[in-house]
Amino acid sequence: MSTPLGQLDWDPIGAALLEGPEVLLLAHVSPDADALGSALAVGLALRQLGRPAVVSFGDDPFVVPRTLQVLPGLDLLRPPAQVKVPSVAVSFDVSAQGRLGVLEKVYEAAPVRAAIDHHASYTGFGALSVVDVTAPATAVLALELIDRLGAELTAQIAAPLYAGLLTDTGSFTYAATTAQTHLVAARLLDTGIEHDVIARRLFDDESFPALRLLGVTVARAELEPSAAGGLGLVHSYVTRLERAEHELPLDCLERVIDVLRCSSEAEVAAILKQDDTDAWRVSMRSKGSIDVSRVAAVLGGGGHRFAAGFTGGTDRGEVLAAFRAALADVPTTG
Repeated sequence: MSTPLGQLDWDPIGAALLEGPEVLLLAHVSPDADALGSALAVGLALRQLGRPAVVSFGDDPFVVPRTLQVLPGLDLLRPPAQVKVPSVAVSFDVSAQGRLGVLEKVYEAAPVRAAIDHHASYTGFGALSVVDVTAPATAVLALELIDRLGAELTAQIAAPLYAGLLTDTGSFTYAATTAQTHLVAARLLDTGIEHDVIARRLFDDESFPALRLLGVTVARAELEPSAAGGLGLVHSYVTRLERAEHELPLDCLERVIDVLRCSSEAEVAAILKQDDTDAWRVSMRSKGSIDVSRVAAVLGGGGHRFAAGFTGGTDRGEVLAAFRAALADVPTTG
């Protein structure tokens, strides 16, 4: 299937959302603020227009990441077990259909299937697509969809969009940030959202046990200067048993990757997190010379140039070896 990066099916997607009797809005597995925030914002806009929608993501067990529990619209969420095949299914920030997790078959069964995304690695799985690889976040595209639906941009709708924009731009530090990005942020701020509260919950709110485990994880980090074409790789890991000892969920170490990526000796940073099924989930960050979304795609995951991830098997050594091999095959730029 070709990747319709220039395809912008705004009108048919908007019509389907306003006419379909049952609407399902999906974020990817292990949702971040951009994926879940975009889905929640569109769900809130539809409710404002008298078109209730269900929001979900395909994780089992179904747990909303702690940092995202401050977002408005969580009452729209339903666990996968309660999700029925809708007349319209729209994914947000999902680059490959496999990233829908246990809800992949539900999505496939929907008569109208759409995708809204900004990843260059988008595989074209949606029958209808809005894909803009120049957008700094899917939240920007979700805002345009909300405008096209004719909904009023309220603080409740703006808050999850701002969370998505803030995280996917790295607090407006990533290369995809433009003057237009700041204009979008200004428009969201004008609604009266508590942007400081949102930012603090996303970046500066952590339990003491999580901080202690963060220290352990950073202390065991390894630097491989010859990896990534000689640009360097830094990586670490955290086990399921370590999380259980501190009674911490899988998302407790999202901040580790941001610490590791600060290493001046490494172009790529990675954290391996063992989930409750013993599988290893790998999050990657790049400073720009290596497109980690291409690494993730080889290993069944997704993402974009600067941030991507995939889920591997239960043997950490094998997962790390497969990651190194895929990383070695991706050309460097700049």
